[in-house]
Amino acid sequence: MVEPASGAGDAAEALDRPLPEGVRRRVVAFVSDAFGGLTLADLPAQLRQYARFTPTRRAKFAGNAMASALESDPVFRGRIGEKLKEAQPELAGALDSGAPPAAADPLDVAAAAYVLRPAGWVKLVAAAGEEAQRADAERVGEEAQRELERLREELAAVREQHKSGGEHLRHELEAARKEAESLQRKLRSAQSDVKRAEAALRKASAELDVIRTETAHQVASAESESRRLKSRLSETEAALEASRRATREGRSVEDMRVRLLLDTVLESAQGLRRELALPPVSVRPAETVDAVEPGRMTPKDIAARALSETDPALLDQLLALPQVHLVVDGYNVTKTGYPTMPLEKQRLRLLGGLSMLAAQTGAEMTCVFDGAELAAPVLLAPPRGVRVLFSKPGVTADELIRQLVRAEPAGRPVVVVSTDREVADGVAKSGARPVASALLLKRLSRIS
Repeated sequence: MVEPASGAGDAAEALDRPLPEGVRRRVVAFVSDAFGGLTLADLPAQLRQYARFTPTRRAKFAGNAMASALESDPVFRGRIGEKLKEAQPELAGALDSGAPPAAADPLDVAAAAYVLRPAGWVKLVAAAGEEAQRADAERVGEEAQRELERLREELAAVREQHKSGGEHLRHELEAARKEAESLQRKLRSAQSDVKRAEAALRKASAELDVIRTETAHQVASAESESRRLKSRLSETEAALEASRRATREGRSVEDMRVRLLLDTVLESAQGLRRELALPPVSVRPAETVDAVEPGRMTPKDIAARALSETDPALLDQLLALPQVHLVVDGYNVTKTGYPTMPLEKQRLRLLGGLSMLAAQTGAEMTCVFDGAELAAPVLLAPPRGVRVLFSKPGVTADELIRQLVRAEPAGRPVVVVSTDREVADGVAKSGARPVASALLLKRLSRIS
């Protein structure tokens, strides 16, 4: 936008003076609002970094840069002026005609004149600055007047408060005097009570001394009586000991006579046995009855009884055999009873139950686990009463169980717990008694 030649001197003079602060804020606000309608290429290089800012942040952080670019870059000022004409056409038209609206804000008129630079814009800016100064002066005067009124009101309130405070202090002083008099009366009463208490204490002390003297006489008399009773007790104990000694001597004579009579009877019986030449007793009457002795039961005898293969009482009868050896196929039992648990917890649960079963029955117990199931060596403290074995590499737990059965002497009762039919058939051929894993699980559930 080209300025009229007649206003060049005024414009130069206006550029040497800073804009009034109010006009400058309105100019920055106009530029910030029009900023968003320009492309990045339309902006000066120093303002492109603020293109994505909101108008408020742009006015806050780029105010100085926008004012400088508006003053030094006529092309940028012309683009801002076009945006201003689009936003406020009535104000821009009035400025171009040289007759700004009287009702318009002087700061808005001055800011628009500074951007559009119509004829006489310098006077408009100066007039707006003077108007702003007058408005500031009036505002300061009004604020000072209001502050003066506020201070006068505060002074009156302070005076009123001081007056009421003095009256309140007089009332408090009077109350304090009355309270002091009451406290003095209470103090005199307390002093009188203390004197009476001291007299009562002296009387009690005298009575206590009398009681102590009487008590000392009674203690001395009691000690004398105690010594006399102790002397009589010693005499009684000596008499009792003498009586006991005499009784023992009389009893020893009677004991000697009874022992002599017993020896006579025994020697007579021995002489009678020699005379009759009777052989020693080797068979007793009860042994002639046809029955199976408890100590001579075998696993086959128990198997012949009318018990179900799933009855836990069957396992109790087997474990009651003398010197019985219980061999357990570990993973076969755990995967039958609790297959979803990790292997480590399966082993710990089974071994804990076997330990309690061994403590109840006293039977020898061996639990065999398959070593191929292990991902690493097991650090396991065997429970009390249970032997824990893992099969070696290349050897299955089934084969280790058969080796244990073959290692037992013929005739010893061996019970093998496994649901594996191949294991059951193999140990049965070697003389062991196979039982199902479910039978052991039922028996262990009774323990827990």
